[in-house]
Amino acid sequence: MARLSIRARSMPAPITLSARAGALQPSLTLAITAKARQLRAEGQDVCSLSAGEPDFDTPAFIRQAASEALESGHTRYGPVAGEPALRAAIAAKLSDENQVPTGSEQVLVTNGGKQALYNLFQVLLDPGDAVLLPAPYWLSYPEMAQLAGASVQFIPSDATSGFRFDPAALEAAITPESRLLVLNSPCNPTGMVLGKAELEAIAAVLRRHSRVVVVCDEIYEFLLAPGHHHHSLAAVAPDLAHRIFIVNGFAKGWAMTGWRIGWLAGAREVIAAASALQSQSTSNVCTFAQYGALAAIIAPRDCVHTMAEEFTRRRTLLSDGLLSIPELELLPPEGAFYAFPDASAWGLDSMTLCNRLLEEVGLAAVPGVAFGDDRCIRLSCAASEPTLLDGLERLRRFQASL
Repeated sequence: MARLSIRARSMPAPITLSARAGALQPSLTLAITAKARQLRAEGQDVCSLSAGEPDFDTPAFIRQAASEALESGHTRYGPVAGEPALRAAIAAKLSDENQVPTGSEQVLVTNGGKQALYNLFQVLLDPGDAVLLPAPYWLSYPEMAQLAGASVQFIPSDATSGFRFDPAALEAAITPESRLLVLNSPCNPTGMVLGKAELEAIAAVLRRHSRVVVVCDEIYEFLLAPGHHHHSLAAVAPDLAHRIFIVNGFAKGWAMTGWRIGWLAGAREVIAAASALQSQSTSNVCTFAQYGALAAIIAPRDCVHTMAEEFTRRRTLLSDGLLSIPELELLPPEGAFYAFPDASAWGLDSMTLCNRLLEEVGLAAVPGVAFGDDRCIRLSCAASEPTLLDGLERLRRFQASL
């Protein structure tokens, strides 16, 4: 009988990721939101206050405009930089509402505000450059800087200072490597809103450092607590407008998160470079969806203001509820739709705290460490009143169990 031999099969060699991919961290907010949805789908009782997504439907007239564009055959490739009518409408909005004179050639329509930021980082930053980033910060900024080969120079603030921006700290942080300052107002996660005097003080610093350009993330511009107003830095300091870029979009103000339509506005040569980059990555934004965005931006702001008023009511409800919970400290947010309470008195780091909240009381929140402050957690009021009350009750139960 012939001897049977078995050839050992060698395991395939693992695929090696690039260094930038290996260092990249996935979005923790998206991961927690997905986990909460999965647990709920499995039948578990979960209350999610993690997602930064309005719970309103996109207004009907916007959906209708996109539907009509679809039926009219607007289903083909479009201009990489966006439909001309939409670019012109965004430029008019910036010129008239924000007092930032803008031409349509200075506007790039992108797949959400996130792509606008990514494109800008890619075309402005080189290895060795540094991004000036006030902390706490939206968690994607450092990752985008890293993908562009840049380092991050954090400018810390905390609750004791009201998370206010300190121009002296900005001045001290600037080095010859500093290239891009990121401003986010209203701020995710703190809800802090930069006032006109603060923007003037920032501008005074920037005038002494001509290499530093600024990106202003204004995605929450319509979501403001009473008594607060949105100001664009380029309007406050028009002499610096040539090195100020504005990022915004339709996701938050018009409840169009899934539409993925944002914009980048600024100097023509930079917009042209960002458009060239987009031409080699995603090309144009979904054509018929842009017609929905066009209907949104040229219409009166009634639907935007109605939703903003509801967010104000919910923001107050969430803030008052958090302030009533022992050992939680909170600066009531001035805008956006988040609260960022300091829970350090509970003796847990933010990741441990959020894991325990989900496991023990079924509450999904986002650890503050993702935003640069491990003492805090982020809770969203982009949820219904019953959901907010439920989440607050779960927090009270957890605090009582400690």
